[in-house]
Formats: sequence, C-alpha cells, structure tokens
Amino acid sequence: MEWDPDTQAMLKVAAGDKQAFAWLFDRHHASVARFAFRFVGDPARAEELTQDIFVKLYRHARAYKPTAKFKTFLFRVATNHCLNEMRRGEYRVARSLVKAPDADADEDAAGAVEMPGPDGDRPDQALSGRELEAAVGAALGDLSDRERAAFTMCRFEGMAYRDIAEALEASEAAVKSLIHRATLAVARRIEALQAGTVPARSRA
Repeated sequence: MEWDPDTQAMLKVAAGDKQAFAWLFDRHHASVARFAFRFVGDPARAEELTQDIFVKLYRHARAYKPTAKFKTFLFRVATNHCLNEMRRGEYRVARSLVKAPDADADEDAAGAVEMPGPDGDRPDQALSGRELEAAVGAALGDLSDRERAAFTMCRFEGMAYRDIAEALEASEAAVKSLIHRATLAVARRIEALQAGTVPARSRA
C-alpha cells in the first residue's frame, strides 16, 4: 500500500509518540467532526463524539497495520462509534442543516451531489447553495445509519468502495448497494425541489 505521512505518523503513535498523534488530530479533526455531525445534527455533540473517536484511535493504535490505509482505519473507528451512539440515543438529524462545522455550504453540498435533475442546467431551475444544502440534509435525515455512513464517506470524503467496505466491515457489493440507494434518495429530493414540489425546508 501507499506509504504516506499518515501511515508513518500512525506507526509512531503505536509506538507511543504523542506528538505524532497531535499531528494526526490536527490533520483529520475537521473531517471526523463533519462525519459525526451528519449523524447527530448537533455541532457540540459532534465535537464530543470526535474527541471520543480520537481517544479510541489512540487506545487502539497498536491494532493498526500498515496494510490498511490510515483513513480507512480512522473511519472504521469513527463509523463504529457513531453507529453505537445512534443505537444508544435518540437523534433526529437536522434535516435543514447538512452543513457541517467549518464547512462551506456550497462546497459541502456540491461534494455530495453529482446527480442533478433533468432540468438542472436551466437557469430557472438552478438551486442556490442553501437550497441544495437543505435538500441534501433532508435526504440524509431519511437514510438508514449505514446508508448515511457509506454515502458520507463516498460523496463527502472521496473514499473508494473498497475502503468504505473495510470501514463498515461489509462487502463491496453491500457498500455499492448502500451508496446506490442513498444516491437515489438524494437525487429524488433534489429533483423534487427543482420541480418545486417539495419546499426546501419541509419536515425540518
């Protein structure tokens, strides 16, 4: 596998290097916080989960093997923690707020949406960043926890199916199915908004 700075840093963490851990935390904190936010819909709670995730990462550092990408290992820990949190508590994802902490609304939403409706290129049908953000947020709120996790890793974090499968401890076929269902749900929501049949902040 590719021998990148993250891999080298994580091996140092496994050997007890706290400075290497601080470096990884600074480097990946924002993406983990965004990931957690899309489960709980609350920035403060997402930050708490992020801190918990990095504590777990540190405690399980010795389990890390350089045969797995660091980001895959990180998101396996993050996914398991968030899914366990969802099972323990009752959360209602803020459907009108897909924007995660420290993320630009237009860029964040656009990263998840590559499937505009048939009239998406018409000026009168174009969605503003806030409308798109609300539509994606509403769709994410309707997904199952595993669909949301797979879709977020794929569309927002740019992870490959193979890496998502490792993070979710599932087959690539299962991951493709999760992402396909989630993508269709998001696309339907956006098309409905473009057609004017669903208010951007409905059911918020």
